[in-house]
Amino acid sequence: MKFFNREKEIKEILSVIESEPQLIHFIYGPINSGKSTLIREIIKNRLDKSKYIPFLIDFRQISVGSFEDFIEAMFEVDYTTKIDDIKKYVKDFINWILENTDTVSKLISMYSGVPLQIPAPVLKLEEKEERRIKNIYRYLKELFLEIRAKGKVPVFILDELQMLKDISLNGNRPLLKSFFQFLVALTKVEHLAHVFCISSDSLFIEHVYSSAELENRADYILIDDFEKKETLEFIDFLTKELLKGKIVLSKKEKERIYDFVGGKPVLLIKVINKLKIKTLDEVLNYLLQDEKQKIKYFLEDVEEKDIKLYKKVIDVFKLFQDKEEIPDSLVKKPLKEFLVNKNILFLDPIKGILKPQSRLTYHAINRALKELKLV
Repeated sequence: MKFFNREKEIKEILSVIESEPQLIHFIYGPINSGKSTLIREIIKNRLDKSKYIPFLIDFRQISVGSFEDFIEAMFEVDYTTKIDDIKKYVKDFINWILENTDTVSKLISMYSGVPLQIPAPVLKLEEKEERRIKNIYRYLKELFLEIRAKGKVPVFILDELQMLKDISLNGNRPLLKSFFQFLVALTKVEHLAHVFCISSDSLFIEHVYSSAELENRADYILIDDFEKKETLEFIDFLTKELLKGKIVLSKKEKERIYDFVGGKPVLLIKVINKLKIKTLDEVLNYLLQDEKQKIKYFLEDVEEKDIKLYKKVIDVFKLFQDKEEIPDSLVKKPLKEFLVNKNILFLDPIKGILKPQSRLTYHAINRALKELKLV
């Protein structure tokens, strides 16, 4: 399916890329708001490949739970070479990229970036992790220096970076602390590469945002669900793409969809796809029933395990009776973290607000409270 809109966000990200690297940029938003899709569209179709070389690391590709997993997610390890001279290997790698533009274009199309290749000797598997991570940082720095020497700018993108938060080096220092220091050096200090970190974990973003080590060294770009105008346009786009114009929705019907599910792309796609075999009423009622049951089963589970927590959760849900977002200061931190971790609420630490992950979730919460006679 073709990419739709997001011109405002694309313009903002491209304006960052077209400037000198200064800050680490965190791209955040509710789950399934289109963050990863957006960055891949920019890499594949909007980025000037004559000026920039993108590298995208998706930490969702494997279950990252150890330092070895981190290496596997980051690199394609070249076990065939015996070269341990980092500078020589980097020069050969960059020359290959520049001499094989057609192949590289295909790689960018397939993987949304050039796969990072690292020589096995650099990893020095027999050494301690603290030493190995220094070799990795030295390799990446030489790689980006060589790209700059060739007149191009590296764009380093880390998707779902929060997956590294529980990894430590030799069971001691957190890997992310070390990694952030390296990324600050790439951007704020040496202006070598643009760095974008994508995350749907709003508690992770809150931690980063409140971290002293990244103060004035990071900026934040929100990719939220569509507003009403964009939602109605997206519905028109979807009916053409998915229904081939066989079904035409009235303005009233499109507004009803928005009122039910809001502007979350994945839910709008689900609605339009289901219209192939069901009426609009059937689709919307099914989605609300499904989401409401999930909320009810969640409440039943909490009530069975911890009645005090259950009552606190109900009190939070009641705050959303007549509003879709509230100041996050109204909810104590442990309870806030619990509901965000369950993907029921989304926390925007920059705006200081809490809201259900979607409008559908908002309606489901209120419907569940009514059916359980709690309001």
